[in-house]
Amino acid sequence: MSTPTINIPGYITGTWTIDPIHSDVSFIVRHLGVSKVRGQFGTFSGEIVTAEDPLKSSVTATIDAGSFHSRQEQRDNHVKSEEFLHVDGHPELTFVSTGVRHDGEEFLLDGDLTIRGVTKAVTLNLELNGFGQGPDGSPVVGISASTEINRKDFGVHGGAAGALVGEKIQVALEIEAKKAS
Repeated sequence: MSTPTINIPGYITGTWTIDPIHSDVSFIVRHLGVSKVRGQFGTFSGEIVTAEDPLKSSVTATIDAGSFHSRQEQRDNHVKSEEFLHVDGHPELTFVSTGVRHDGEEFLLDGDLTIRGVTKAVTLNLELNGFGQGPDGSPVVGISASTEINRKDFGVHGGAAGALVGEKIQVALEIEAKKAS
């Protein structure tokens, strides 16, 4: 029995470096059960390896927890505190892929996400936006990814303020990466 070939228009194999200037790592969480608050991480890095067989591709990423911002300094400082991200004790969030799956029209990226030193398996829904060429002529790739996690699974309880913030966190990634030379 042969494995079906996955045809991705313009697919390019290689190692890609995430471009933080043209990428976004953000999340949405409910506040008081009635509104949604958005936050972003300003500093992150990562590598994507697109294999000959797309299902053998991989991703690694590191996020600077201290680069969190939500446009409100008091909230930002609280989220960085020991009650939430505990940036002093856990300065990085990491993701290491463990596999890629193809489900109908969708790609799913399985991996291990580490927050506050706690590692849990997560699955990201991927949207391959395409391969193109950057202004300098180098190949680029665009990928959107999303998932939902429960903050308590990672030991993010929030102290007294935790009761005001939803447990479910929607994670959204908009990634542009440049092919390594």
